[in-house]
Amino acid sequence: VGCIVGGVLGDRWGRTRTAALSMVISGGCAVAIGWLHTAPVPLVLAVGLVWGFWVVADSAQFSAIVTELADQRYVGTAVTLQLAAGFTLTVVTIWLIPELVELVTWRWAFAVLAAGPLVGVWAMLRLLRSPDAARIAGGVG
Repeated sequence: VGCIVGGVLGDRWGRTRTAALSMVISGGCAVAIGWLHTAPVPLVLAVGLVWGFWVVADSAQFSAIVTELADQRYVGTAVTLQLAAGFTLTVVTIWLIPELVELVTWRWAFAVLAAGPLVGVWAMLRLLRSPDAARIAGGVG
């Protein structure tokens, strides 16, 4: 559902803005979830559901942006690289969390995940201000 809503928002509001919004929310949830380890289960579940919704909403934006900005002769290769990088990052993250828990506890382990969205938001806002933004989502950015 997050990908579908992300796609609709991306078409209407702009892919860079939608990706940035989804990363702000998912990064915020990553920080919050570790601090909720003793919170009531419904609250943890609610934050987890919000996180799960928004953490996938940026993926479609990245793929669409790549198809719009890449040299059309190499779109397939560009999308393949983008998807491979995303899956690799996911695998590394899944491996990293238990290691971080041992070092810094649950409270801080998930907060480390917010570093990626932070860099991503910066990159999307920078892209939005670049001339290339005119080629994204029919000029919406």
